[in-house]
Amino acid sequence: MAENELEKRFAVVYSKFKLHFYQETFARFQNREASLTTVEAFAMEAIYALGSPTVKEFADFMRVSSSNAAYKIASLVRKGYVEKVQSEEDGREYHLMPTQKYLDYYNISSDYMRTVMGRLRERLTPDQLDGLSDLLKMMSDLMTEVALPGEGGGAEGDE
Repeated sequence: MAENELEKRFAVVYSKFKLHFYQETFARFQNREASLTTVEAFAMEAIYALGSPTVKEFADFMRVSSSNAAYKIASLVRKGYVEKVQSEEDGREYHLMPTQKYLDYYNISSDYMRTVMGRLRERLTPDQLDGLSDLLKMMSDLMTEVALPGEGGGAEGDE
């Protein structure tokens, strides 16, 4: 397969996941204004993927100042998408925890991912599925710019 063809196929799959999410999000908020801005949605995706980061960990990961991060987080807390939970080890620290309201929003995209994975399980042999799993882990390992805590192949670990 030509090198350019591989990039095109990956871009199509990536775009389909994004566009499905956008379709579902727009359909759900058709009759009311969505309460998350685009930047806030990105911030929530990062908080969720980082697994209850502190404000500083979130700021460092997003490459923004702590004050900028605190401003965004305050807005997310006000809107009910994240809560700050005091650290048991260090009472001065707070961990960011997505609320059920966010998890309901996040499920728009994760439900579709599970649907597509289910279709793959029906279509591929066990050996092909193992190969796909190995390939996805390798891709994750090669994405060294984005390290996730407890990563064993992605934000949600090995499944």
